[in-house]
Amino acid sequence: MAQATSPPETRGEARAEARAYSSDAAGLGRARAGIFAAPALLLVAAFLVFPALWVLYLALTNYRLTGVAAAEPEFVGLGNLLDAVADPAFWNSTLLTTQFVLGSAVIGQVGLGFTIAWLLRDRLGPLKRLVEGLVILAWILPGAIVSFLWVALLDRDGGTLNALLGLPGFAWLLDHPMLSIIVFNTWRGTAFSMMLYGAALANVPPSHLESARLAGASGWQQLRDVVFPHIRGHILTNLLLISLWTFNDFTPFLLTAGGPDGKSEVLAVHVYKVALQSGELGYGAAISAIILLINLIVAVFYLRLLRSKR
Repeated sequence: MAQATSPPETRGEARAEARAYSSDAAGLGRARAGIFAAPALLLVAAFLVFPALWVLYLALTNYRLTGVAAAEPEFVGLGNLLDAVADPAFWNSTLLTTQFVLGSAVIGQVGLGFTIAWLLRDRLGPLKRLVEGLVILAWILPGAIVSFLWVALLDRDGGTLNALLGLPGFAWLLDHPMLSIIVFNTWRGTAFSMMLYGAALANVPPSHLESARLAGASGWQQLRDVVFPHIRGHILTNLLLISLWTFNDFTPFLLTAGGPDGKSEVLAVHVYKVALQSGELGYGAAISAIILLINLIVAVFYLRLLRSKR
């Protein structure tokens, strides 16, 4: 019996419909997939895209919180950006932010997080859960509460640290403001690195480490030749996220308010003082635009490095 065949027009329509439905993984088609994604896209546009465009617009004006410029701002073009580049306070904040990122993110959080994850990789029982719980607790507590605890810890007169070290009257936040906020942010943000590296180390084949030990490799050689090659993608991803989060962190303001005399005024605090305390929104927006550009450059550098490693 001869098989029934459909007309060429019908087969063509069926193929076109199949292509339309297979244009996305769920088989919804572009139009219906767009409807499902529309609420999320609207939220992204309202809370991310529009504020970013508004900041870029303000950066090109002399907009202020008060005065004539608040009612009738004037277009100044790149004037705010040129003023920021020529401002010594901006470069001082940039240098302090670089120190803050290197000390707190790269050396502090990434290094300490990996160390804790490495020491706890084979541990079982209550000790491991206790250490992980304490580290994560520091991460999930609100910044205002953590800052209050650290102010009490570092207080000159009745501070806990001075009592333990026998240094009455030593002003940590005044004499060593950058060191104080670097240690504070390291303590507070180590949990993310610890959890990420803990998951990464769990995927390192134990047989590779055992082979390295049998071959006489030292602990450092095992890390360099076995562990790091397996988790280098996790390391770069963690460095990217931690660096960007630390670069834009405003929490140091709660400890030192940028003082004394601007010695801990990182860029996030500098923007706050310029834009809100001084009322120069246009100039503050220009500095924010520069910060956005720096973030993009850092992100592109890390992503290119990650792709080259892969």
